[in-house]
Amino acid sequence: MTAHKNGWSNRENSFAAFTTGPLVDFWRQREECQFSGVDAVPIRYVRFRAQEHDRVVVVCPGRVESYVKYAELAYDLFHCGFDVLIIDHRGQGRSGRLLSDSHRGHVARFSDYVEDFDRFYQHEVANGPWKKRYALAHSMGGAIITLWLEKNSSSFDAVALCAPMFGIALRWPDWMVRHILDWAESHQRLREGYAIGTGRWRALPFGVNVLTHSRERYRRNLRFYADEPALQMGGPTNHWVREGILAGEQVLAGATAITTPIFILQAEDERVVDNRAHHQFCDIRAAAGHPCEGEKPHVIKGAYHEILFEKDDMRAEALDAIITFFARHQ
Repeated sequence: MTAHKNGWSNRENSFAAFTTGPLVDFWRQREECQFSGVDAVPIRYVRFRAQEHDRVVVVCPGRVESYVKYAELAYDLFHCGFDVLIIDHRGQGRSGRLLSDSHRGHVARFSDYVEDFDRFYQHEVANGPWKKRYALAHSMGGAIITLWLEKNSSSFDAVALCAPMFGIALRWPDWMVRHILDWAESHQRLREGYAIGTGRWRALPFGVNVLTHSRERYRRNLRFYADEPALQMGGPTNHWVREGILAGEQVLAGATAITTPIFILQAEDERVVDNRAHHQFCDIRAAAGHPCEGEKPHVIKGAYHEILFEKDDMRAEALDAIITFFARHQ
């Protein structure tokens, strides 16, 4: 495992060779599966398993993302001795879409994500052969799994959250955004329409992105969408934004119910989620006697939102911290 981890710090230097060689060979080993989520929406997921592994990491991606994007992360976790399971949330990736315009990021109720995850856990994880179960979530996935943990604290041995969506970074004052969203709720066309300033998916130049500093990983992720248009997703609907804001409030309100060891990684140069909510979450848990790992978020200096897809040095720091955290709970 140490030899594999040593390669994290200089992978971008030969990224094309890695992604067209070892990573392609690894991806061919995948098993793609499906179950029925809330309202019979098909939920897809992928798994990588080896007979000698007795630990599993369940990966819960963010909004827009598909497990297709997480091949490199799965490769690294697998070669550190973990089986890997990755879910595609409803309305995105290869799971069932909810609106006729498949580019709109939508959900009827944020709790549907949570219920889908519960079905996923019961279907695939609960009765699995592993001695230790861990979870790794990003952004929206962090909110989903944290809400799920409020009623299932003993289900994972430890959970790592990368830039979890406990609050959304808003361009306008909070009161103004809430007023607009509440008004839009009573008009279906607006309720299910794109949030202000967003629209259908389009490939943005690397220079204007606020997700990663890694040109190689950014270009690779764009190719996934170009090669498989069904994966493409644009901006969220007004209703999704409203549900997302309320979900963040629910996370903070229920934080005291979670006893699971939690490690939060935070991007220093965050533009998507509200970092202040991470500190609130840590403070609430500490006051309840269940402090987060290190008692505060682990800040990845200079990182944008997608920590797990950042440049090698930032990504390696984050992955090493996550693996070390999991090791402390085995």
